[in-house]
Amino acid sequence: RQYQPLSPQDIKKIHETTMMVFEDVGFEVQEPDAYDMFKRMDSIVDSERRVVRLKERTVTELIASAPSKITLFGRGDPELDLKLGSEEVYFGTGGTALNVLDYRDGKRRLANMQDLTDIIRIADRLENIHLMLLPTYPNELPIESVDINRFFAGLMNTSKHIMGGVYTKHGIHEVISMAQHIAGSEEALKERPFISMITCGISPLRLDSKYGSFMMEIAREGIPLAVPAEPLCGATSPITLAGNLVVQNADALINVMLTQLVNPGTPVIYGCVSSSTDLRDLNYLGGPVESGLINAAVAQLTEYYGLPYYATAGISDSKSLDAQCGYESAITNLLVTLSGADFIHDAAGLMEFALTVSKEKLVIDNEVLGMAKRALKGIEINEDTLAFDLIRKVGPGGNFIAARHTRKYMHKEHYTPQLSDRERRERWEDDGSKMTSDRAHEVVEQILSEPIRFYLPRSKAATIMDMFPTIERGYYINAN
Repeated sequence: RQYQPLSPQDIKKIHETTMMVFEDVGFEVQEPDAYDMFKRMDSIVDSERRVVRLKERTVTELIASAPSKITLFGRGDPELDLKLGSEEVYFGTGGTALNVLDYRDGKRRLANMQDLTDIIRIADRLENIHLMLLPTYPNELPIESVDINRFFAGLMNTSKHIMGGVYTKHGIHEVISMAQHIAGSEEALKERPFISMITCGISPLRLDSKYGSFMMEIAREGIPLAVPAEPLCGATSPITLAGNLVVQNADALINVMLTQLVNPGTPVIYGCVSSSTDLRDLNYLGGPVESGLINAAVAQLTEYYGLPYYATAGISDSKSLDAQCGYESAITNLLVTLSGADFIHDAAGLMEFALTVSKEKLVIDNEVLGMAKRALKGIEINEDTLAFDLIRKVGPGGNFIAARHTRKYMHKEHYTPQLSDRERRERWEDDGSKMTSDRAHEVVEQILSEPIRFYLPRSKAATIMDMFPTIERGYYINAN
């Protein structure tokens, strides 16, 4: 971890304050079965307000039953497996945004299934996006068929791990059933889960009925589950970042504890979507530097608890692909990457308070993430990299261009961008004076012009579409 905004004493204070919240303040539990489970623990309850207070030892015992390492599997290539808790940092898309930015006129419009499949195809080709978190909501579909269609689109268009939020209990079971069929059996899916789900908590200090019940359904199935909380400074948490971290920590641990009450050992991922608010009107902000600070600090907290971590970075609040869009995304991505977060979601493509996805921003952010990964790698110091013998050989006034040492390290030491322009002005002008967004659009157009590659055999895809009639078949049957 190259960036640590908290000292060990800070972490201890946040932990102690969080435990004081559990013991003295408690949290509201609106899901009836969850309330009964917490009630049976070593707890004090206020049945009228449905508030539960827990002792520190109970909290610690429940957290301890959650696995400290989780693998989110890809399909086929072991290189696609994401080993959370291994000190690697992985990046994913995120959402679920309602809109897409149309590059041609710079305006947003409601996202549809075609946008979702296009975005998945683009992300499948971007080397610094490791996980396909389903990023848009298909607005033309009824909510009852959204879950199965989103996950099926992911499984058809990439072999990277698929993660997504869910909207109905029926949809949860449909998606798991589909994944079991693809895996070959219920046991095979549990052994190598290539899907995972997200259920968000409600800040502050509240476990609501809807998402609490979703959490319990997924935990019973043993599917990897991210449980993010989203306290906002000055709105649903104190305005101070320290106070926000206390509420964030309590809210996320409530969710972690519930999964372990339902099914001890459930592969649960502590999640943070905490951010700041616009101090003029207390509306949500996606791209402030404070979001990067908070999410980086939570990386230290999750290390303290020994829990895998789902972080947030990379969002911009800009409405266009302008300088603000670049610097907001880059700053938070860099901070959270250097903190050593296991997995950063929303890392590519999101803008306008996380309401909109830009296909071109996916490509631009892929470059940002490549640079952030290079920064995380740091500087390797050893006898060979210090190169004293070479410096002595070349001597004063010489150069190192033709040295074998240069050829050996030129690609290891230096990140080579694929999108950035590093040409002299004359050549840049001759090529049309293209802006970054123009070059990103060309990449998008190139990827989407290529023949569609489906990652499920046609026969298996047809069987699944027969099993689940609400899948929109036209996107696959009519594809080239």
